[in-house]
Amino acid sequence: MHLLIVNGPNLNLLGTREEQIYGNTTFESYLEGLKSEKDAEISYLQSNVEGELINFLQDAQCDAIILNAGGYTHTSVALRDCIAAISTPVIEVHISNIAARESFRHDSLISPVAAGCIFGMGLNGYALAVDYCLNYLNKR
Repeated sequence: MHLLIVNGPNLNLLGTREEQIYGNTTFESYLEGLKSEKDAEISYLQSNVEGELINFLQDAQCDAIILNAGGYTHTSVALRDCIAAISTPVIEVHISNIAARESFRHDSLISPVAAGCIFGMGLNGYALAVDYCLNYLNKR
């Protein structure tokens, strides 16, 4: 199974950004371990630019996409519409529990069009999303 992880704005700063919320591990370091633990081909893209994220999703050649849209989760109708338009299943992941944070983070425009959602499990949310893809999507 080929999976694509797509991270949105500011996730390139993991490991140094708000460590009390996001921890002190860089995503690249986490991804290295994830790739070695899982029986899947995992590709990774990150952008701080909304249009680039949309292009990544539209151009993806994979079995499923694991998406952490960062702040665009709460603001981007264009990203939501892209996910609704593509046939590749998208699993929404957030490191923090967005429902337990500031009120403007409580609403996700992505969740209604995502195949599944994982919030508040730290970086382990990505591993849970990979497991979901391998154990559920792979059997469809």
